[in-house]
Amino acid sequence: MGSMVFVKVVGFRDVERHALNTLFRLSWERDTAYALWTPDAPVMPHIALIDTDSYEADVLLASPTLNPNLKLICVGNGAPAHAWRAVARPLNWTAVIHAMDQLFAAGGVDIDLDGESNTAIPPGFRVSLLVEPSRDDRLYLRARLSLAGLIEADEAETVAQALVMARERRYDIVIVNVDMPHDPWSLVARMVASQPPIGSVVISTAQHSSKLNERAEQAGCRAVLDKPYDPGHMFRVLQIV
Repeated sequence: MGSMVFVKVVGFRDVERHALNTLFRLSWERDTAYALWTPDAPVMPHIALIDTDSYEADVLLASPTLNPNLKLICVGNGAPAHAWRAVARPLNWTAVIHAMDQLFAAGGVDIDLDGESNTAIPPGFRVSLLVEPSRDDRLYLRARLSLAGLIEADEAETVAQALVMARERRYDIVIVNVDMPHDPWSLVARMVASQPPIGSVVISTAQHSSKLNERAEQAGCRAVLDKPYDPGHMFRVLQIV
């Protein structure tokens, strides 16, 4: 199995969910696999499948904590204008999975932050950026990235340094300590909003809470790493971001 894509599923009848879960299990033998997202998953959802005829969909779409960057595939009537795809019933789940493949089965990602990025990444090679003022934490993160097969990592001690480095090199994964000074959330927003987007923006914090988790999801972060770091949780995150 290659990359794992977590799907937030909202609404749907039992028979529809059963068919979807079957397709998810079948996908685990492919390069791009899909799994049902739950709140205890190691990462944030990558995409949402929404039954717009359900009450749950009304609640989610009206929620101020809904991640505006989350791609939505809406099934049924009344899809919002910003939905990535709108699908009518009767459902063709195979066509829905094919649509998700078009989004997630692509190769590498680029970044453009107010300028041209001039350092190319060789095919299959992933480069990380660690935005962390603590040298010890940077060394620990670098070691964990290396164990996950992500051996190339740059380091930035400040938000300003990170912005300069992101203009000069393309990154697949960025880990930002949101406890650091000088508005690290603005850096997160820049990274998430870059076009084409960075593959994974992950935050680290010693002040994790449900409110921060909602902010991270709404900002479009892929995962939250708690401090002090838990090696098991970090391994699971780095395997699928």
